[in-house]
Amino acid sequence: MTRIVLAYSGGLETSIAIPWLAERHGAEIIAVTVDLGQGKDVLEEIRDRALATGALRAHVVDARDAFARDYIVRALKAGLLAERTPIAASLAHPLIAQKVVEIANIEQVSTVAHGDAAGQASPLDRTIRAVDPIMTVLAPAAEWAMTQEAQIDYALQRHVTLPVAFSGLGDRASAPRVATALAGEPAYIDIAIERGVPVGVNGVMMPLLDLIGSLGIIAGAHGVGSLPALQKAHDALETAAIAAPGEFSSPRMAESYLRVLREGGWFTPARQTLDANADVVQQQVSGTVRLTLFRGNCGVGDVQVLAPRTIVLAKKS
Repeated sequence: MTRIVLAYSGGLETSIAIPWLAERHGAEIIAVTVDLGQGKDVLEEIRDRALATGALRAHVVDARDAFARDYIVRALKAGLLAERTPIAASLAHPLIAQKVVEIANIEQVSTVAHGDAAGQASPLDRTIRAVDPIMTVLAPAAEWAMTQEAQIDYALQRHVTLPVAFSGLGDRASAPRVATALAGEPAYIDIAIERGVPVGVNGVMMPLLDLIGSLGIIAGAHGVGSLPALQKAHDALETAAIAAPGEFSSPRMAESYLRVLREGGWFTPARQTLDANADVVQQQVSGTVRLTLFRGNCGVGDVQVLAPRTIVLAKKS
């Protein structure tokens, strides 16, 4: 049988895409979910749902380190992580495209699919084609012309295990969430940054992935997102370190990065040029920023600018 590798998010569209592709193309479906930090329990549930829905195999690819190192850092330098620009999903598209193509090559499959209803106009579709121009790319959600209600009916008729939000498990799924009680006292956090990259929290140096997790615990208790908090610290330090911000300063280059993401051009010289110019600016962005987190607000306190570390290479004798 034909085999198709599906970028599987676990949502409604990709869930019903499994039987739809199987019926339409007489194919076996291999699901690929990229771990960007969704959590072990969530990913296990998604994988089990893919198999229960009829996938031949369901891969979960751990890309958390790569996402932090190669995507979040670049977005931070460009000013993309502020609350006014929700970007996490779009930022993940290039990495998802790359991993889906990698799995397709390992599985010796020449056709991949995704769940974006925009079809060939979607950033994910464009990026997959840029990563592997000879790969056949299918977008079932752009073909089936089903409303959400029709999609649910289709799923029920084929005994597809639905995500909780569409499973009809009573009012629990649709009821508004009860707000978690916020901490009663403000938290003061010192963020250490070297050349535009966060490297420590409260004097403890750590890898970026651990830093985001640690900050998320503290910031979450005050109703603040860890990534917007990092962006605020970064931009405050950059403003203090650079007397005359230019074209490649944060957040002035945000729109250029967003355009690259929209056009599927992450793996092109255009994005590489943006990175190179941003890195020149970020050489000056080193120091420590104190953040005050309290009741959903993130304030900037003391900002200390430091000269970046100079690496001296030993001469050969």
